[in-house]
Amino acid sequence: MTKLKSSAELGVNSIITALVARTQLGQVLERAAGNSERFLVARRGEATAVILGVEDYMKNVVRKPKLMGRLAQQAALSGTGRLSLEQIQDRIRQVSQDSGEEEK
Repeated sequence: MTKLKSSAELGVNSIITALVARTQLGQVLERAAGNSERFLVARRGEATAVILGVEDYMKNVVRKPKLMGRLAQQAALSGTGRLSLEQIQDRIRQVSQDSGEEEK
């Protein structure tokens, strides 16, 4: 386990005890998801876990391959990042049909 440092050094907004995390989990999750707050959970003065929202995690923790980043930018520019599942399936069918016609 890691000895506690200041919250700024750890990149978190608040340091909370395990008891607070357990008894106020709903509020902590709401703040993490809604306000992009990060919480370090401490037990007996030692860091044990970090709570952060999914968007924050995906944006700042998960490493996307460069190709995925370029595809996301391209999708945002072309507007395809806002397609419904049905629209995506239609486009896949269309491409599959076009490819099948070319092979004949």
